[in-house]
Amino acid sequence: MNDDAPKPHCFGDLQTVFPAQADGLRHSPPICMACVFKTECLREAMARPQGVAVKEETLDRAYAAGMVGFMSRWSRKKELHRRKSTSKKSPPEK
Repeated sequence: MNDDAPKPHCFGDLQTVFPAQADGLRHSPPICMACVFKTECLREAMARPQGVAVKEETLDRAYAAGMVGFMSRWSRKKELHRRKSTSKKSPPEK
């Protein structure tokens, strides 16, 4: 990957690179699949606070399907909530 190459304006935008579709699931659009930055871009989008919400959606679907038990879901949701709370706080200024 060329780190000097300019990234597109949509880089890391979750609603662009991994939008929710009519079926309730998230899919990357074909234009993103052809982009050389697709993996790095999706990782960046998922590392942002909106990415935590996507992980919560996935966890809720797994619980509804019986793939995750109550205690496991509760524990994971608590960890996701901590991440969300931590990412909202701004770092102290020096």
